[in-house]
Amino acid sequence: MVTAITQGIKISVETMYQDEYSNPANEQFMFAYRIEIENLSDYTIQLLRRQWFIFDSAGTIKEVEGAGVVGVQPVLEPGQVHAYVSGCQITTDIGSMRGNYSMIRVATDTPFQVDIPEFALIVPYRLN
Repeated sequence: MVTAITQGIKISVETMYQDEYSNPANEQFMFAYRIEIENLSDYTIQLLRRQWFIFDSAGTIKEVEGAGVVGVQPVLEPGQVHAYVSGCQITTDIGSMRGNYSMIRVATDTPFQVDIPEFALIVPYRLN
């Protein structure tokens, strides 16, 4: 698990290789990731957008961005946590992801960005 804190917002990421949804013979490697967003600040915040950079070991870089996370734009009071699971597919057995969330402080409508720490996407047999 990797963790980072930006402006009082803690992001923790755990990844899981999805063997049953992968097809290595066709260069399809599926990974799930669970993200936990914890509001350690004194402000109520809302996540508005996400931006991802997805890398594979062949040098391919994909950028994905859009509103919210898995269809929601969660509001978190101080001390609250929002967790979700999503996934991505890459064409090699090793890769990584990193990104950021665009958020606002609800009371003042002040925008800010939160870093999503880089995390590895590695098929388990590559770890030996």
